[in-house]
Amino acid sequence: MARLTGTRPVATRRWGCAAAFLLLLFTVQAAQKADFSGDSTAATINHSLTLLQRLQELLQNGNGSDSVLRVRSAASDEPKVFHTHQLLLSLQSEVFESLLRNQSVVTLYEPPETAALFEKFIRYLYCGGVSILLHQAIPMHQLASKYRVWGLQRGVAEYMRTHLASESSQGHVVGWYHYAVRVGDLALQESCLQFLAWNLSAVLGSAEWGSVSVELLLLLLERSDLVLHSELELYTAVEGWLSRRQPEAPVAERVLRAIRYPMIAPSQLFRLQAQSAVLARHRGAVQDLLFQAFQFHAASPLHFAKYFDVNCSMFLPRNYLAPSWGSQWVITNPARDDRSTSFQTQLGPSSHDAGKRVTWNVLFSPRWLPVSLRPVYSDSVAGAIPPVRIEDGRPRLVITPAMSSPDFAGVSFQKTVLVGVRQQGRVLVKHAYSFHQSSDEAADFLVHADLQKRTSEYLIDNSLHLHIIIKPVYHSLIKVKK
Repeated sequence: MARLTGTRPVATRRWGCAAAFLLLLFTVQAAQKADFSGDSTAATINHSLTLLQRLQELLQNGNGSDSVLRVRSAASDEPKVFHTHQLLLSLQSEVFESLLRNQSVVTLYEPPETAALFEKFIRYLYCGGVSILLHQAIPMHQLASKYRVWGLQRGVAEYMRTHLASESSQGHVVGWYHYAVRVGDLALQESCLQFLAWNLSAVLGSAEWGSVSVELLLLLLERSDLVLHSELELYTAVEGWLSRRQPEAPVAERVLRAIRYPMIAPSQLFRLQAQSAVLARHRGAVQDLLFQAFQFHAASPLHFAKYFDVNCSMFLPRNYLAPSWGSQWVITNPARDDRSTSFQTQLGPSSHDAGKRVTWNVLFSPRWLPVSLRPVYSDSVAGAIPPVRIEDGRPRLVITPAMSSPDFAGVSFQKTVLVGVRQQGRVLVKHAYSFHQSSDEAADFLVHADLQKRTSEYLIDNSLHLHIIIKPVYHSLIKVKK
């Protein structure tokens, strides 16, 4: 970049740059604010692209520069030098406004990762736009926060929330979550947590699983909306995490006690006790939970519920994708007509109920109309039906058991419907709808979906990809004093 030249005083150069910039700005604004007032000959003359090009040239060539930024980093002995214009920096950043108030040369110290992006950052201040990659999101957000460029800060945070599904070699969602915690961005924290919960199986097998912090791991283990093949899959991943991280005994024991052992079959529990080095090391901390899990599988659920509180999270299934808990359903051309299917699940997670099956009937309607929008015959005009548009209807999914049985006593069924979408080339869970036995359908199911469009984010190759999960929950019927 060109250095400062000439003998003009700094103030003269500064106001010369300001005048040129303001003249261009006011020219564009005057054209854009023309009063049309019904005059058909009025038009907007927009030279904003030309203005942006000239601002880029100002930065690139250093023409009329009145301030210099020297960016030093531990990664390089030589500072990066930027010949800039105080007016443009001050318009975007109150920090630069303060730094350049009484001096024209400022030395800034940046870590290597933010120093590498400083030219992009300065270019944003001149042109109002920047392109970034996944690994650049955090350092760019750090620059925007440090120099209080609030528009860029919000833009990068939104980029992170909308690119959670993007594929990267090392993964990025876990790192973004930890960063969101450090900076206190609650919206980004929740977006990352939800993405990790709904796509946990993909994360468990990735490189970023090892970078999960203790705090994040415990938060995930508390959740009942985790989507994964089985509780055994979760235990295996947790065992690997503990083996790599080697946390202190209290931490490891707290993690192991968050596993829902009653959701694991007795044969698998026996194998874990015999083969798991982690479980052997911390057996004393979870022995009571293992014993309770074996009791749960051995006794009748009704009998077990008399003596133990089965309404706690330990006995609540997560969103398991194994066939005994639900079924996939791919609906081609879902905007065309009503569809139906049926599938079977086991009655409950207890071994006492594992051999019992419940058949479920599912009805999907793409254009179900609420009562308020249904046609009504009028007495004044025989047979008249008010016009009803297709778009007035909304998708509807109804899930009902095909039969009733005395075995259902003490069991209720939570139903979860996962909607798979294609994001950044990967099929992931983007939406989840849950409802209880008292309701046969989710009131908000795909309420904002537009299934008429082939480009709808809810469709993959013009098909709706659903996974229906039935979660049996036991309830205490009679309390017996111990």
